[in-house]
Amino acid sequence: MEFNGTNKRYNQFSEYLKNKFGAKVYKITLDAGFSCPNRDGTISNKGCIFCDDGGSFSQAHSNKLSIEEQVNIGAETLARRFKAKKFMAYFQAFSNTYKSLSELEKIYTSSLCRNDIVGLSIGTRPDCVDNDKLDLIASFTSEYYTWIEYGLQSVHDKTLVKINRGHNYRCFLDSYEKTKTRGINVCLHVILNLFETYEEMMETAKTIAKLEPDGVKIHMLCALEGTKIADMYNNGEINFMSEDEYVMTVCDFLEYLPPQTTIHRLAGNGLRTELVAPRWIGKKLDCLNKIDREFIKRDSWQGIKCSYNQ
Repeated sequence: MEFNGTNKRYNQFSEYLKNKFGAKVYKITLDAGFSCPNRDGTISNKGCIFCDDGGSFSQAHSNKLSIEEQVNIGAETLARRFKAKKFMAYFQAFSNTYKSLSELEKIYTSSLCRNDIVGLSIGTRPDCVDNDKLDLIASFTSEYYTWIEYGLQSVHDKTLVKINRGHNYRCFLDSYEKTKTRGINVCLHVILNLFETYEEMMETAKTIAKLEPDGVKIHMLCALEGTKIADMYNNGEINFMSEDEYVMTVCDFLEYLPPQTTIHRLAGNGLRTELVAPRWIGKKLDCLNKIDREFIKRDSWQGIKCSYNQ
């Protein structure tokens, strides 16, 4: 089975967007100066053990620039480098619903300042939304391809406690259900190798498959400078998967997910100066090619073991 007219054995989000909009759609990552209740003392001041001071922000835009400036610079840069013509505004750093309703409305609206913006994606925590905020985000769905990306990480409460997540699986489910009833697309973030057995990781795959999410983003646990994970690694308290182990586990994980679920990420975006381990994460293309080859070797694909196919 192949997806989106490509030779991919999984439902790659970038190709899905290309088919949907008739051109490749690029995300413009934005920093609106959000914080997180797990870092500012509301829940704790420690944060999740894998999160660095950048709050998982991968681009260089400064929140000293206005949202409009960030959008315009991002679009112009992508157009110049890749001849990009269509974009999604992507709020990535920290918890991007963690402000007042009036502030959020101004921030989100400001990001939709160009005619070539076709979508809006908002990364956040499931304990940072409420009915009013979800209603606000839902108000954009009639004109923009709108997503919320929830950091779930694992369906196992014991794991969420160990990583100092600050919420449980029930909290996530409540927010997920409220989000889906409003017609907002949802992407779930999961992290592999969170002190879990293989069986526990596959249980996460099977459990979220039942929810039939619109999208899933899979991360490999890694150690970045300044994180608790880095301290644990340096103290010999944790080992990371090899690239081959990760490739096998990702393919196993994808086999349980519904084929209609879009896959937003499977590998890193390049070597970061903050990366401590594992070093292979910086070679994104190598990892993706190995995933492709493993699926071909198995004669398998996303959803082959899924009981919730539509």
